Amino acid sequence: MTVRVGYFPQNNSLFVLRHLGLLEQRLPDVEWVDLRGLEHGPRVDPTRALPSAHGDHLFDGGYDFIGTGSTPPVTAQAKGHDIVYVAVSGPRVENGRLVVHADSDIVDPGGLKGRRVALGHGSWQTTLLLLALEKAGLTWSDITPVDVYGDAAERFLAREVDAWVGSYPYLTKVEQQAELRELIPTDGLFSHRSLWFTSRAFATGRRDDLAAIVAALQEADAWTAEHPAQAAEFFAADDDRPAAEWEHALRTRPWGLLPLDPGFVAEQQHAADLFFANGLIERSVTVADAVLGEVNDVVRESAR
Repeated sequence: MTVRVGYFPQNNSLFVLRHLGLLEQRLPDVEWVDLRGLEHGPRVDPTRALPSAHGDHLFDGGYDFIGTGSTPPVTAQAKGHDIVYVAVSGPRVENGRLVVHADSDIVDPGGLKGRRVALGHGSWQTTLLLLALEKAGLTWSDITPVDVYGDAAERFLAREVDAWVGSYPYLTKVEQQAELRELIPTDGLFSHRSLWFTSRAFATGRRDDLAAIVAALQEADAWTAEHPAQAAEFFAADDDRPAAEWEHALRTRPWGLLPLDPGFVAEQQHAADLFFANGLIERSVTVADAVLGEVNDVVRESAR
């Protein structure tokens, strides 16, 4: 039976695995689905709601397994999808941050009130920004979020927005052209992990296939940790960004899949509660409902 795996560069682990071909050595029939080629419907107003999650396509046959940041699985649960978390990475607090120009009059997150903030709405960036606003006693309605992906760096450099939730390697070029100031450390806001999830039907009904995916990801992550320069070439060939920028990003993040622990579940629940309180999802969710002990066991076994 075909195993469909959704991938895109933002989940570094799956992107490398796609290029190494390690999963095909474990499973006879693998189909890789480039998430950038899937239609997710019209963009929504970022002041009012989160966009459609990648998780939608777990339930329309688009794919069986996916890796993302922290926000999409919460969105998927809020839409009623029966997802199961598979694994998380270690903390990636160095991967992204909330920045302004060094000469900005915004000196802390409280200064974002009434300002334009660029982000990829619906990604981990929404979580980071919302947690920063909470620290300042602000809500989503206190800012003007600007949903940008491909031209975020250019719009920030042109000062079309007042602040930006940026990530590496995209921040690297901006740091070379402008002096930046971090408004609040990512470390202490949230752990900013990569995570992987699937449908409950796949998690419970195709356990061997799931174990094969996890094992292949562990192998690919170990290879990337040892060969970051070679891995960077995969990404550079895809987006024409200098390989050195990608190598820097890959060297500064953790590798390896970990089982879910109570700390992560509590952090994810807090973010989900904030989404609901700020009107970014239509109903509250219980993150623990998407955690299965037997799936955690699969990840623990793969790490041995």
